[in-house]
Amino acid sequence: MANVMPGRHTAKVDGSYVVFIIGMRINRLLAVHKWVPVAKAMGGMMQELYQNPELGFLGSRSSVNMRTITQIQYWRSFEHLEKYARHAPLHLKAWREFNQAVGTDGSVGIYHETYLVEAGNYECVYVNMPVFGLGEVGELVPATGKRESARQRINKE
Repeated sequence: MANVMPGRHTAKVDGSYVVFIIGMRINRLLAVHKWVPVAKAMGGMMQELYQNPELGFLGSRSSVNMRTITQIQYWRSFEHLEKYARHAPLHLKAWREFNQAVGTDGSVGIYHETYLVEAGNYECVYVNMPVFGLGEVGELVPATGKRESARQRINKE
């Protein structure tokens, strides 16, 4: 087992942050020449983000499910995320190439959702898990005492 932390933990994140869910869906499996470049472009952008913490990127978790690749990303602020999307050369190049190669032909779908999380307006629990999710970008603390229940963790009690 990959460094499982026995017991109940929650993540503590200082201040507000952004949860950005981004992904691609392979709509035409045989159009390999269309979807492989999209997946590769994401790899390059992730490397850039992890190597440059000043960009405001906190971390991410990826999953693959049949035809869909999804990343849950954590950002320090919407302004950091927007600045990266509008000004980062790798992102602009990837977006331009996607529109030229795929456009609206339907072979590959892309999507994103953005959630602004105000300080203290979140809760999470990890039981017998390796470091995961918010625990990767925040501080893991025991889910005991004032952090025992979901209601207490989200400051509703």
